[in-house]
Amino acid sequence: MYRRKLPKEQWTWAFYDWANSVYSLVIGTAIFPIYFASVTSAGNGAVQFLGRTFANSEIYSYSLSLSFLLVAIVSPILSGIADSTGSKKKFLQFFCYLGALSSTALYFFTSENQVIAALALSILASIGFWGSIVFYNSYLPEIAPPEQHDELSARGYSLGYLGSSLLLIINLITITYPETFGFKNAAHSTRFSFLTVGIWWAGFAQITFKYLPKTHRTNRFRRGYLVSGYIRIRQVFKQIMRMPYVKLYLFSFFLFSVGVQTIILIATLFGSQELKLESNQLILTILLIQFFGIAGAQLFAFISSKVGNIRALMVNVSIWITVSTMAYFLDANDAYVMYKFFALGSTVGLIMGGIQSLARSTYSKMIPPTENTVSFFSFYDITEKIAIVVGTFLYGAIIGITGSMKSSALMLAVFFLLAIIFLSGVKMREVRKKKASRYI
Repeated sequence: MYRRKLPKEQWTWAFYDWANSVYSLVIGTAIFPIYFASVTSAGNGAVQFLGRTFANSEIYSYSLSLSFLLVAIVSPILSGIADSTGSKKKFLQFFCYLGALSSTALYFFTSENQVIAALALSILASIGFWGSIVFYNSYLPEIAPPEQHDELSARGYSLGYLGSSLLLIINLITITYPETFGFKNAAHSTRFSFLTVGIWWAGFAQITFKYLPKTHRTNRFRRGYLVSGYIRIRQVFKQIMRMPYVKLYLFSFFLFSVGVQTIILIATLFGSQELKLESNQLILTILLIQFFGIAGAQLFAFISSKVGNIRALMVNVSIWITVSTMAYFLDANDAYVMYKFFALGSTVGLIMGGIQSLARSTYSKMIPPTENTVSFFSFYDITEKIAIVVGTFLYGAIIGITGSMKSSALMLAVFFLLAIIFLSGVKMREVRKKKASRYI
């Protein structure tokens, strides 16, 4: 469908998805959660911290919540400095390297005595990944006109799914046959996969760093760069409050992000602990999600071109409701649970690629003409991070109360249902009219 030859700055922007998506797949979704559960499996998966006993899946959820909370707090400071000093690319580089180095350091996580250090490193890696995304996303309105945003956003996600799947396949082969590749055992080759993530991420990002345009120094908010980001976020918030449809969209974005991001982050723990699936079965499911994600990003870009962004998102979110509900009814004692999990994973991949790509490009079309795109995308990213904090914290809390992850899965369906209600009130035609008049 999309065969347009991209200008150099556009395809190198999209190529950063190829570089950084290995973190979200290998560390955030596929291998590290399984390895963490394995290392902490002694004592029925109990982890001692601050005088309390937590289930390993519970404390892992809380660590994710903390990482996203920190990103949400720090993002306004970063966006203020970047906008005021014209250093957007430098901050993109800084967070890229922070995430890559933290991922690499997970290689040294070998025993449950190092659980807290490993969680600290995973938090830093998460901050590096999501911190860089703030600045990465903010380039989209600068390098492409609105009519190209859906296509370019989908290209980025497709490259990310493809690149991360390639590295995951390589890692899966080395984990399955460790001695063949000179590793002592599967645990050793698993830890080596964390090393490959850091090298891949930082290495391929150099292509993006070389060709992305530099931003110009504006020297605004001279009274203090550290507070200027919060001032800008407050200004963005006030501006959005005068845009009823943008406000509705961000409410819906918050609600479906609670569900989508929590499912992505917790899926492998759900499969390993709730359904008792083997590691190779889980990783195979993740690969299915990735390859279907490539198709999903393109499919929903096509659907949006026919029915519009909002209707395409509503179709997508409706399928998420079905996925969350079906997850609740999966049973570890079912002889066909593995195949049902595969089918569910394939569906997740198809809609995951679509919703992430469409959510980003829809917002980029809705924001008013402005030079300070970092601030608008910082607000967008803060909304997403707070959603993830809420989702992962509630997920962990429900596990702590009920001892089961199924109730948490069903809870996410409620968030998706509310998201559809808010989406139904968004009228993109009216947004375009208001944008043309600069919301005056």
